[in-house]
Amino acid sequence: MATPNALEQLLPEHEVAKILRVSVATIRRRRLLNHPPTWIKIGASVRYTPESISAFLKSRPSGGEQQAGA
Repeated sequence: MATPNALEQLLPEHEVAKILRVSVATIRRRRLLNHPPTWIKIGASVRYTPESISAFLKSRPSGGEQQAGA
């Protein structure tokens, strides 16, 4: 069972949208399509863990990397 401290760290979709600099509609659309970041449903509330946001960001391509043969 989660501790109260862990529950305090769960992020609402508005906060996730702010962190990722996208609209709340984008976060909702990704959830509807079952795309990351992963979420937790608590009753009618949707929450995200900081770890799921970090994992999502690490999985994204980054710019400035040289391609082989370039």
